[in-house]
Amino acid sequence: MSRKLRFGLWYDFRNPPEWRQDPAKLYEGILAQIARAESLGWDDVWLSEHHFIADGYTPSMLPLACAIAARTKRLQIGTSVLLLPLHDPLRVAEDAATVDVTSNGRFQLGVAVGYRKGEFTGFGIPARERAARMDEALPILRRLLDGERVTTQGRFYRYTDVELRPLPVQKRPTLWVGGFSEPAVRRAARLGDAYISTGPIAPLVAIYHDELRRQGKNPDEHEIASGVTWLLVSRDPEKRWREAESHFLYQINLYSQWFGEAGMRIAAVAKSRADLQTRGAMIVTPEQAAEAIRSYCAEQPITRFYGWTLPPGLPPEWADEHLELFAREVIPQFR
Repeated sequence: MSRKLRFGLWYDFRNPPEWRQDPAKLYEGILAQIARAESLGWDDVWLSEHHFIADGYTPSMLPLACAIAARTKRLQIGTSVLLLPLHDPLRVAEDAATVDVTSNGRFQLGVAVGYRKGEFTGFGIPARERAARMDEALPILRRLLDGERVTTQGRFYRYTDVELRPLPVQKRPTLWVGGFSEPAVRRAARLGDAYISTGPIAPLVAIYHDELRRQGKNPDEHEIASGVTWLLVSRDPEKRWREAESHFLYQINLYSQWFGEAGMRIAAVAKSRADLQTRGAMIVTPEQAAEAIRSYCAEQPITRFYGWTLPPGLPPEWADEHLELFAREVIPQFR
């Protein structure tokens, strides 16, 4: 199935103490920016979740999704990703349906198992249970979103005669499942409708397609969303690099710390712009961005391209040039 490539923004609403901004002003600035992005021609906006982070990394995405829905008419609004084992799947279904109704059918629910030990400790959930909780919660979510009445007495979740009201506007909302490991990708194919990730994921896409076929599903009917973690455009990339480098390093090194604590060798510590570029971070001209996207899509067959929009600690208006240039000079090359 041939699909037009969709382009999305990605926000985490972080407010690092080193560059602290007024929280209400920061939120208002990002929400206003998202509304402008819709008018410029962007297709999607994605939100991200973590908990107990000093910089205020978004702990509660679905209220923000409703706020975005109230300010927009066309943008699809997704979660990349909601950490499902930390949540009650019935409440997730109810909140997701509420966002879908508020947005008139524009919500995309993306979920994953999570990995930060401190989050599981904080919620009193053993990290060793996260995969089992995910496997139990996903079918419950699917049944509820499809309008079924559910009674289940599982290991983690027990419900008696529950159903989702109001139902989503979408007749069958897409359930995106994310992850960076083979078990996670096979779970996405087995229990989800689409796969979401980020970075160079060609080997994982191959596993995803293999598992879809094993399940008797047609890979062409299942979407994949991913992208280059940082791909920003500018008329003066050198100037933008000078302004953003320390903010990129802040973000990437916190991720490196979190992955390391979880025993995952995904993100090494970065000490310089050269390290960031080795990791794939780009601030480039629109022409260079279009070429990078073509190369990326040639390696992994995706239907939606997205990446971080605002380096942590910079004011929202810093990203305005990227939004405008990308919409005017990059997106049209893929239409």
